[in-house]
Amino acid sequence: MDSWKDEEQLHHLRHNEANCVLVQGPIIVGAGPSGLATSACLKQQGVPSLVLEKSDCIASLWQHRTYDRLKLHLPKQFCQLPLLGFPQDFPKYPTKHQFIPYMESYASHFSIQPKFNQAVNRAEFDHVMGLWRVQTQDSEYVSRWLIVATGENAVPVIPDISGINMFKGPVVHTSLYKSGSEFKNQRVLVIGCGNSGMEVCLDLCRYNAAPHMVVRNTVHVLPREMFGFSTFGIAMTLLKWFPLKMVDKFLLLVSNFILGKTDQMGLRRPKTGPIELKNVTGKTPVLDAGALSQIKSGKIKVMEGVKEITRNGAKFMDGQEQEIDSIILATGYKSNVPTWLKGCDFFTKDGMPKTPFPNGWKAENGLYTVGFTGRGLLGTASDAVRIARDIGEQWRRINDCNIQQEIQRRVLIRAGGVGINRVARALNAMPVDGGNSGIEAGAYQCNTIQL
Repeated sequence: MDSWKDEEQLHHLRHNEANCVLVQGPIIVGAGPSGLATSACLKQQGVPSLVLEKSDCIASLWQHRTYDRLKLHLPKQFCQLPLLGFPQDFPKYPTKHQFIPYMESYASHFSIQPKFNQAVNRAEFDHVMGLWRVQTQDSEYVSRWLIVATGENAVPVIPDISGINMFKGPVVHTSLYKSGSEFKNQRVLVIGCGNSGMEVCLDLCRYNAAPHMVVRNTVHVLPREMFGFSTFGIAMTLLKWFPLKMVDKFLLLVSNFILGKTDQMGLRRPKTGPIELKNVTGKTPVLDAGALSQIKSGKIKVMEGVKEITRNGAKFMDGQEQEIDSIILATGYKSNVPTWLKGCDFFTKDGMPKTPFPNGWKAENGLYTVGFTGRGLLGTASDAVRIARDIGEQWRRINDCNIQQEIQRRVLIRAGGVGINRVARALNAMPVDGGNSGIEAGAYQCNTIQL
């Protein structure tokens, strides 16, 4: 290569050296339960990791986008993360205000220190280097492994409802809802009848509001407990001994006995059983925490699908009209993976792994996913353990010296012909966290453009 071209590439190498970090272990995107669990399991395998988090705290969904009365819907033994369970004095169904300190103590116990305020704008596999390049607003991180831990609930789903922009009152997604105290004595339209929609309606009743819950589709409602035991726990036990369809029939039989026929309350059940429907579509049955009794008493009114929102209220599919003061969208969340993960066909356009559970945790080229099983924290724990074991086996096959030599080789190849010795000197001169430098460190500085 001509001398002036060598100098130009070295200039770029030095100019951008402070903006890019080459990470010896995996890069984990997301510091929620999925990211923390995977980092902890990796640490048990002796593998370091770098956790990138777009917000200013761990478990940001729980800290910033959940309502005050939220509790875990399942007993704590089905929701604890690997290697460190809940404190023994926690109740059967921990509250939001107990779960968040548990997450914080979990991160502290395993010395997990995410890099906060690092929103990933783009991640793509560099086929020349054989490494993942992850770009945030002010840095680029490079690694052999990328773990997508942003999960199924990354961004709110905002439905397109005719006329909603004309409505004169507030329209709030449940991600911004905190308490029914803000809606005291109001007529509130709650769009959505999942676990969040039901619990928001129940919370509104505590403040003398009049919730009108829109049920757009069929829904399975089950009691949270049967005979003093968790419905989920009973189902999981029965599935070890009996066929799925038989277990579904048992759950529906007992549910009708305890709750009554929900069809008579305007909550039509799907033809497919609750567990089978969950496995096929990912749609979770509602576990009743008291909302059904309020529906029976008339305090929560069940409405058919919305035809149109007007300035003062709503028109419904059955011809009814209702004046409304506020609207709450209990329409759930979705994955945001397609907005930042590029050049990869492992995910659908909806941001979910194309490979179904239980094999959706591993893709090609060192790409992994955690928290996309549709099975809550129990699925997250399962994914985290599998990912850590798989990467741990790779890690043990490559000693630290070989990792450094291999990464150096790939960086030099990607440098595009710059003199090897000169590039190596430039790499070694770059400062890194921890006091080491260049290709001798556990995290390496490298050139954003030339890699």
